Amino acid sequence: MAHSTHGTRSRAVPRTLPDPPALGRGLVLLMALAAGLSAAGNYFAQPLLDIIEVNLHIGVTAAGLIVTAAQAGYALGLILLVPLGDVMERRRLAVILFALTAFFLLATAAAPTGPLLIAGTLLTALTSVGAQVVVPFAATLAAPAERGRIVGVVMSGVLLGGLFGRMASGALSELGGWRTAYWVNALLMAVMAILLHKRLPRLPRQRDAAPMSYTGLLRSTLSLLRQEPLLRWRAAIGAFSMASYSVQLTALTFLLTRPPFRWNAAAIGLFGLVGVIGVVGMNFAARLSDRGRVQAVSGTAAALLTLSWLPLLAGESSLLWLAVGVISLNIAQQAGLNSAQNVIYALRPEARNRINSGFMTLFFMGGAAGAALASVVWARAGWSGICILGGSLAAGSLVLWVLERVRMTSAARPGSIAVTR
Repeated sequence: MAHSTHGTRSRAVPRTLPDPPALGRGLVLLMALAAGLSAAGNYFAQPLLDIIEVNLHIGVTAAGLIVTAAQAGYALGLILLVPLGDVMERRRLAVILFALTAFFLLATAAAPTGPLLIAGTLLTALTSVGAQVVVPFAATLAAPAERGRIVGVVMSGVLLGGLFGRMASGALSELGGWRTAYWVNALLMAVMAILLHKRLPRLPRQRDAAPMSYTGLLRSTLSLLRQEPLLRWRAAIGAFSMASYSVQLTALTFLLTRPPFRWNAAAIGLFGLVGVIGVVGMNFAARLSDRGRVQAVSGTAAALLTLSWLPLLAGESSLLWLAVGVISLNIAQQAGLNSAQNVIYALRPEARNRINSGFMTLFFMGGAAGAALASVVWARAGWSGICILGGSLAAGSLVLWVLERVRMTSAARPGSIAVTR
């Protein structure tokens, strides 16, 4: 895997980092499943917005805030909880977060009003960042030559969790109401907490790591964003791309429940499965990144993300074009995310949780902003306005990638290995 330099002094990996245990296929699949179940709960509401709106007597804007709460809560969890993985025993942290998510899913399922549902969604998303403790855990266990592939497999679990979460919530709502998916996922998350406790290896802390307070840990996370230019660029690119992706996720439900489609929640959830093809794109991108083509993947993904909004625009009255746009957008989004993770996890192996925290916090803050903007733009400008918004945000990610390449290439010093391929 190609490594990056960014105009600062080189940093050697500490010699006292322990050798990780072997990472078997069964454990990789368990981590992917765990990450997927953890992510799923944050997407349950998306095909159910119209049903929740009627059942709890809330408006369209308030219904859209459920999606915003999921994104915002996830962002808070990323900055407040994920860095703990660099100072706590990671297995213990992951198990605690999965157990708390199960509890908050139960609270969300029982919410009698819109505000309480939004609060439950926020708290569930806050602790569901256990998925983002599992991802750097997998990166640490993986050999460097296969890190991109392993991270791609685990992140594929996150993607599939979101897609199947939307499908399952729509189908279960037809059987037992919109709350059913939350009850079921709470049970599954409790089971997963037990399995992770039994199967995940213990990773001891770095032996020469200085003790760090919680506030010091948070300051260190912010310091990494200041000290690592490449991390800042990738976080900004990720924020714009996730904002664009989130615009589509939020507005698609509103589009499909209206003419000419008039779909119910179950059909909307099933339609989301076209995004499964994004898994293929992610894993293909991961293999290219492991072969040193990470920048080619990044640039292609940003360009494809932007172009995907053209078939989406035509999809207002054509299911075929809508499907083409959704598939293309999913492939671009997942390939871009994997290439970014491939780059940032190579920066400082001893601080992967904090690096992941800084990156993913900005990433999902972009998602929360996209969801909020989508609700407002849909009410005022409909699907055409949504496509202009999403396309503009995607174009912003492409522009930022070009600027990153110009700045980082010019900042590279003689003798360094730049990620320019």
